[in-house]
Amino acid sequence: MTARFDYFVIFAEMRTGSNFLEANLNAFEGITCHGEAFNPHFIGYPNRTEILGLSQAQRDDDPARLIGAIKAQEGGIGGFRYFHDHDPRVLDLMLDDPRCAKIVLRRNPIDSFVSWKIAQATGQWKLTNIKRRRDSKVIFDAAEFARYLAALQAFQAMLHNRLQTSGQTAFHVHYDDLRDVAVMNGLARHLGCAARLAALDASLKPQNPEPLESKVENYDEMVRALARHDFLDLGRSPNFEPRRSAAVPGFVTGARAPLLFMPIPSGPQAAPRGWLAALDGVREADLPTRLGQGALRRWMRRNPGHRRFTVLRHPVARAHAAFCDRVLVKGPGCDRELRRTLRQVYKLPIPRGWPDAGYDLAAHRAAFVAFLGFLKANLAGQTALPVDAHWATQAALIEGMAQFGAPDLILREAEMAPWLTALARQVGYPDPPPPPPPAATAPFDLAAIHDGEIEQATRAVYLRDYTLFGFGNWR
Repeated sequence: MTARFDYFVIFAEMRTGSNFLEANLNAFEGITCHGEAFNPHFIGYPNRTEILGLSQAQRDDDPARLIGAIKAQEGGIGGFRYFHDHDPRVLDLMLDDPRCAKIVLRRNPIDSFVSWKIAQATGQWKLTNIKRRRDSKVIFDAAEFARYLAALQAFQAMLHNRLQTSGQTAFHVHYDDLRDVAVMNGLARHLGCAARLAALDASLKPQNPEPLESKVENYDEMVRALARHDFLDLGRSPNFEPRRSAAVPGFVTGARAPLLFMPIPSGPQAAPRGWLAALDGVREADLPTRLGQGALRRWMRRNPGHRRFTVLRHPVARAHAAFCDRVLVKGPGCDRELRRTLRQVYKLPIPRGWPDAGYDLAAHRAAFVAFLGFLKANLAGQTALPVDAHWATQAALIEGMAQFGAPDLILREAEMAPWLTALARQVGYPDPPPPPPPAATAPFDLAAIHDGEIEQATRAVYLRDYTLFGFGNWR
């Protein structure tokens, strides 16, 4: 029968028990683990110079060659341990290969962090003779642990996503499972090995078996610091919004100024474009736009020192602009089919035609509040309509921009004038004109209907934008 896997990788980190796991895998006849095969500082182990006849220099020159050698080795299945800071060139090779068995080893992050700090302090990374054990207490540094945890979680989230999107599964092992011989035998079965162990390898000893209180000098301070960590991510807002690409054709460059405006739909557009045109004394219609990615990248290369900028709009004002321009008032931006669907399917109290003599200020407020309710469901993935760029979160739109090139400057509409002046001076315009005032929103100004209920409803829709960009209440 054909084996399921050609080789395996153990995704682990320092002080998670990976040495002990490797020792037990190597105890199986037909399984060979070659240590940290892609550690950038050595090959396999600190005291080795090669793996399967390949030197560190040969591995660094062509990392895929070492994977090929491990796949081709005789006498069973081979593999290695891989940490988040190992050679990144092999990561895609492994993750994209369904014939590479993935083993994910995890440990409580505070335990592995403290163990790592003790190993740094003592210089002892393995223990085979208890008489040679070195002991040390460490000082817990909350900021260092936060950085450690962020890097660990980011790598684990990436692994999880890549396995999901490629339809693969991993064999998960927790540190506490490593001394269960049944789990080790189950892992061998997963790798296609027929051999079984009667007992585990006893050569490696736990280095720091004491409770954390005995290993951390400032234990009480550590407890207080950890109490502030949201390990269950309780403060997270679920985000079901689809990822967006960069809307490059909508970007606008200066006629001569080395400035690139990256507009946000339903955000401030007329004022920044008018200001950009006034810088060079041209009509707004003469500004270069609708460029493809290739043409825009060529413009960027021709303009070293250029600046890219975008302008945020307060979520309440942006939602109101989207409602008026996209749904309510018939004009170049209005989507009649969307308007009909919102009326007939989602029962929004908006007029059939425009203008409508019976549509007064009270009706406008009621329609806008209903529209906010629709937006909340739409961004949560609860409607059949796709998320329109005109009301997508500004966070998602800027993430999409970053796929092409992140803005150098993210401005807020209310603070646009002084920052645009500073931006123009940076690129050689000592006395730039002020941006034109924003146009009034039709048919009713937001100030005439805004109140606490609308602010609260908008915050429920755009909590991510309020949080990431520090928006307070409108005006």
